[in-house]
Amino acid sequence: MAVRAITPEYSFAARDTQSNYGDNILLYIGWDHHTLFCSAKAFLISPQATFQQLLDELMPAGFSQHPDFAQINWATTQFVLDRQSIQPDAQQKLVDLGFGHKSLLRFITPELKGYNGTHV
Repeated sequence: MAVRAITPEYSFAARDTQSNYGDNILLYIGWDHHTLFCSAKAFLISPQATFQQLLDELMPAGFSQHPDFAQINWATTQFVLDRQSIQPDAQQKLVDLGFGHKSLLRFITPELKGYNGTHV
C-alpha cells in the first residue's frame, strides 16, 4: 500500500538503505503459525554467512523464547525466501541462496502447531 504525505515538503532520505549497514544486510525472519511473535524479526547478518550460521546464531537469538523452539526438526522445516520456496544446503552462503537487503525469510515447522496446538 502506497503512503502519501499530508504536506508536499515532507521528504527525507531513508535510513534503512544498504549503504547504512556496511557489508551486512538487514534480514527479516518470521515463524509461521507461531503468533507469540506478532511479526517477522529484524536481524543484521553478512550475506557471506552460511545458512548454518543463520540457523546457529540468528534463530536462537530470535526464537528460543518459544516453548516449541527446542523441538524444531530443521530437516523437515520449510523455508520461504521472498515468497519463493527454497531448500537451502547448510553450507551455502546466503548471497548464493538469493538473500538480499531487507529480504523476508519465513519458516514453517510442520510438526509444531504452537503452544499447546494453539498456533501461539
